[in-house]
Formats: sequence, C-alpha cells, structure tokens
Amino acid sequence: MSKPSMLRKGLIVTLAAMAGSLATAAGDEGTSKAPGSGPNPFSDCGIGAALFSETKWAAVTSNVIWDIGTTGVTSATASPETCNGKRVETAQFIIDNYDNLVEETARGAGQHLTAMLEVRGCDMAAHTAIISAVRSEMAAVVSQPGYADHNLIDKASDLYNSVAITIDQRFPSSCSA
Repeated sequence: MSKPSMLRKGLIVTLAAMAGSLATAAGDEGTSKAPGSGPNPFSDCGIGAALFSETKWAAVTSNVIWDIGTTGVTSATASPETCNGKRVETAQFIIDNYDNLVEETARGAGQHLTAMLEVRGCDMAAHTAIISAVRSEMAAVVSQPGYADHNLIDKASDLYNSVAITIDQRFPSSCSA
C-alpha cells in the first residue's frame, strides 16, 4: 500500500473519530465505564484497525509501525466509541467508493448507498429517509464556492460528515453505531 493511500485512510479514520467524539459529547456526558472495559487501543483503534479490522495482529503491527501506537491510544482515550465500530468502516467504505456514492447520492438511490448504510448498521426501513436527508445535506455542501476544487479526501470527508451528522442528529435510533 502506498504512503499517500495510507495517509488518506489515516485522515478518514481521524475524521470518523472526530465526528464520533462530537456526537458523544452532545449526548453521553457523565457516562463512565469500568477501567479495562473499553477497546484495545492497539488492535481496535487507530490506523491499524481501519486498515486491518479483521486481522488483529496486522492492526497491532500497523499501529506500532505507523506511529508507535499514538493514534490508537489517542482514539481509545478520547473517543473509544469510534475505535472498532461501524463509523471507521463507513469512512473506509466512503473513501473506497466515493465516485459511485456521489453519483448515487445525486440520483437518490443505489447499491453503494445501500451498502454504506448497511455497513453503518442502519435499518433497511430507514434507508430512503436517510438517503434523502444526506442528499439534501450534500446539495448544500457541493453548491459552496470552490467545492469542485477540493481533493478526494476533502470531498470524501464532506460526504462522511453529511452521513454521520444526518444519522446522529436525525436517525440515531435507526442505526446501530
């Protein structure tokens, strides 16, 4: 895997963590868990978990090689809800399928949109309403001056944020993460 590709994936993971932190900050204040009950920062968090979600040893190796595990530990500490979950998988799916997702979002339906919402853990019954809301959100985003000049990472981040905000604010009970 090339370094730019790894950097792009790392950025998407970071954005997913930030979005999850914002959602949690808004609704989970004061909630605490027992020590040790959270995710393993080396296998469930960070860049390694995003790249190798099904292979724990590879996730650990990647995290240690990439940044000595700093990203994983930071994710586990600051936003453990984003470490091993569907947010990271959704972010990865968006960056990997961006062109198809944008086309289908403009149309209002498509197999990639359905797959993205399945990755996110959304109920099939809510897909149409979520897609409609994301479509409206993205219409406002793409109409901003200079949007066409943004790079793939920025555009994928905008789509991810539109999906995350739409689900977290309007459809939180329709999706599992």
